Amino acid sequence: MGEPGRARGPTPFLGRRRPPAGPLFDAVGRSDLRLVGLRTENNAAFAADAYGRMTGEAVPLLLSTGPGALMALPALAEAAAASAPVLAISSQVPTPGLGGGRRGHLHELRDQSASFRDVVKSVHTARTPSQIPSVIAEAWESALTAPHGPVWVEIPEDVLRAETVIPQVTGMDATPHELAPRPELTALAAHWLENAERPVIIAGGGVIRSDAAGKLRQLAERLNAPVVTTFGGKGAFPWTHPLSLQSWLEDRHTTDFLEDADVLLVVGSGLGELSSNYHTFFPEGRVVQIEADLGKLESNHPALGIHADARLALQALLETVAEREDPGAPDRVRALLSAVTSRLATQDLTLEQHLLTSIRSALPPRSPSFWDMTILSYWAWSAFDPKHPNTMHSAQGAGGLGYAFPAALGACLADPGTPVLAVSGDGGAMYSIADLATARQHDLDVTWLIVDDGGYGILREYGCETGTTLTRPDFVALAAAFDIPAATTTPESLREDLKKSLATPGPSLLLLPTTLKMFAPTHF
Repeated sequence: MGEPGRARGPTPFLGRRRPPAGPLFDAVGRSDLRLVGLRTENNAAFAADAYGRMTGEAVPLLLSTGPGALMALPALAEAAAASAPVLAISSQVPTPGLGGGRRGHLHELRDQSASFRDVVKSVHTARTPSQIPSVIAEAWESALTAPHGPVWVEIPEDVLRAETVIPQVTGMDATPHELAPRPELTALAAHWLENAERPVIIAGGGVIRSDAAGKLRQLAERLNAPVVTTFGGKGAFPWTHPLSLQSWLEDRHTTDFLEDADVLLVVGSGLGELSSNYHTFFPEGRVVQIEADLGKLESNHPALGIHADARLALQALLETVAEREDPGAPDRVRALLSAVTSRLATQDLTLEQHLLTSIRSALPPRSPSFWDMTILSYWAWSAFDPKHPNTMHSAQGAGGLGYAFPAALGACLADPGTPVLAVSGDGGAMYSIADLATARQHDLDVTWLIVDDGGYGILREYGCETGTTLTRPDFVALAAAFDIPAATTTPESLREDLKKSLATPGPSLLLLPTTLKMFAPTHF
């Protein structure tokens, strides 16, 4: 993870030029900053989201007024749901047009910031040139203070164009605030946990964002407490650890196991729809919830709520909690995983499991993967071993399509030289085709796996037939038009084809024509 608030060299800017933002882009052109221009604003915001998840830093996302700004809203909603830091900077109509004045400016909205206020973490406006440095610093600090999130900065066009005597900014302090736990709360939580008979830990995305996987493992081993990771918390706990319940949250066996805990420690999760088996989970014992987002604290279940960054709260527990003996805990974990495996074995799901095994075998252990909203991704939430923290990401925060490929491009910028995998369905892939040009232009080391089932397969799986069959292009020929190596693969050849693509520098595309099934749900 990068050090919050401090750049590690020339920062890549992501955005798209439209006329009112011209002065902002012109200034970037005069600087030593690197500009990476994606082809659509929403894709640029997805890339900025992934950069924030990978580094813990906020990359500036440059946008234009009106239509350009609004195009980024779905991606900023995903960043907000996933607590990904993004510094969105948009031009705005000239200052006389602010506050509802209708002067007919190009791209004019009645209240542009109002369109974003209910989505982003905070909104900031610079009305004069002298306000710009302080506004940027305030917004940057907000983005990086737990809970992380996207922030919105507006600068009117006349302010961007104005002549000024303000000297160049040479120092900027945007240090995030630490969110420490209240000691009396962690002391009580430690007392409950060390005296529990059946403690269990749910590890959410907050563990990943706060770089606290090591502390989580120490605490789990000291307590001999089984750990299940949410889909956003994948990688927070080692997949094959004797105490690992993995991520089978959409399975009634796991739900029952969690409900049976006499003390449940929830770290960095709001226990929302996906993390609670679609709100069919009702804990019967005491709940301790550590959450940086105050709005999520006890939002679904009564708990001993600890409003804190996951890393600081886990450290406080480690300093307080005594060791707890429980030699039977690994046996209970094995029994639970065996029950899950037995349920799946009755459903003829060999193909789906084989594909995940092939991808896991081909993907280098520390390479990040980004997954769109498609059947194989729904499988990966529960069944894919990410190997390391912060290496698997998806759009399950807000659930929008088109996330995987542009997010993978952001990850390539965050960690140059590391191959990155994007996984999409043919429907979701159509949202991102334009940025094949970006991948080629910047020679980004991304492999895009498109699973083509002829439409919105996940909707068909859930019983929706209307409008789910799609006309789509020849993806291999389309990639070739961008001078990107592409090939059609099969379930049998996927492992070797993917391994070859990931080992070859630069962008590549693999098309997998197949129809997949979901495992049977247990929440009905």
